[in-house]
Amino acid sequence: MFRRVVVGISGGVDSAVSAYLLKKRGFEVCGAFMKNWDLIDESGYCSGEQDFEDAQRLCRTLSIPLEEINFVKDYWVEVFGNFLKDYEAGITPNPDILCNRHIKFNRFFHHARERLGADAIATGHYARTNFGPFLERYNENEKVRLLMAPDPIKDQTFFLSQISAEALRRTMFPIGALTKPQVKRLAIEVGLEAYARKKESMGICFVGKRSFQQFIGEYIETKPGPFVDVDSGREVGQHAGLHHWTVGQKCKIGGCPQPYYVLRKHRESNVIEVAAGHDHPLLYTDMVYTERPVWINAPPGLSSEGRVVRCEFRFQHTKPLVGCSVIETHGRQLFVKLDRPLRAITPGQYAVFYRNEECFGSARILQPGPSIVYSAASVSLKSEASG
Repeated sequence: MFRRVVVGISGGVDSAVSAYLLKKRGFEVCGAFMKNWDLIDESGYCSGEQDFEDAQRLCRTLSIPLEEINFVKDYWVEVFGNFLKDYEAGITPNPDILCNRHIKFNRFFHHARERLGADAIATGHYARTNFGPFLERYNENEKVRLLMAPDPIKDQTFFLSQISAEALRRTMFPIGALTKPQVKRLAIEVGLEAYARKKESMGICFVGKRSFQQFIGEYIETKPGPFVDVDSGREVGQHAGLHHWTVGQKCKIGGCPQPYYVLRKHRESNVIEVAAGHDHPLLYTDMVYTERPVWINAPPGLSSEGRVVRCEFRFQHTKPLVGCSVIETHGRQLFVKLDRPLRAITPGQYAVFYRNEECFGSARILQPGPSIVYSAASVSLKSEASG
């Protein structure tokens, strides 16, 4: 059923080993290099050119064709444009989730299926589905489920949490059941040592080697404003713009007995409220409000009739999962009550939901609920009133 597979080739070891495993299993494999950004640094060097050359060398080694697909315009409109709008509004976005949703598992998926005649696509993500790494357990009458990779450090289901079930049904994750050390060892064993030795790309692709502050300053006008101590209400310093700061981040404010951390950003007044101390209670909350979710599979039992569903939550992909209760409102937004408070839950980031090893999907965070301080004060006042 699945004969022709188009695999995304990035020039790194994960996609290299994925392509090798597909070829070894006898699929008709075609490589695709996605050009999403024109990145030239101050010296005139473009890192994307080196990645493309590495991708070409890999495909020659494996004797598979390679096509370069230009998604620069789509990426600008659907990912980078929204990224800038969020930062201008004082919100901290996640471009990796948007890239997977709009580019890799939408534009690329449909290009591969409709123009390249692919029966399925493949990527080097560390993730699994119930259909198997090569869709060997595919069942047209069964729902596809996105499952966590066994490597907890490399698991990428967090970043895949908004892709469509349509694309996931016809996606292979050849290395999804492997760990990163296993992938590197395999690459060395089969003659792909150059890819195993290649330095892994980290961070946001369009930032490159520049500092993020330098990069974002090229696109958003600097608008200085005050840092205000949330406890005393006094100004304790000046910031260079809301877009330079995110909730929970340490502020560089001199002459203070203990460091300040960003608590809230106010777009209208251009004020950043700060809290003294990394573990200031106001930085913690056990409630989250989100936009309408994007589900691969909605958690069983969830409805707009106020039913409470139990699952697990994270808003940063490297953090441990936390148990939670989820309620869908009549507006299809979500209210999430966490089993324990978390620090620096950030508007614009994503609440991603799991149960056991399945990732159901995610919803963008509108705002955290009241801090544990205010929640405790409210309970105390209610108790006094009832007494």
